[in-house]
Amino acid sequence: MNFNWHSDPVTRDTPVDKHYKNTQNVRRFLSEHCGASFKFDRPFMAWINDGRPKTMGAVADEWLRRHTSDG
Repeated sequence: MNFNWHSDPVTRDTPVDKHYKNTQNVRRFLSEHCGASFKFDRPFMAWINDGRPKTMGAVADEWLRRHTSDG
């Protein structure tokens, strides 16, 4: 059973699988967890899609790690 990235509820426990899509639903989730300044960039999108197992909680945490260490 595939997760519908457009309409299924995204939680911190939602696994990122090979069918992952950067949808408005995902953007809403990440904006909630990362703040209004959240935006996708190419290196971050490459990290999401690198094939390693992760959850949406780990995705949000990684975005925050990348953007709070920048300064």
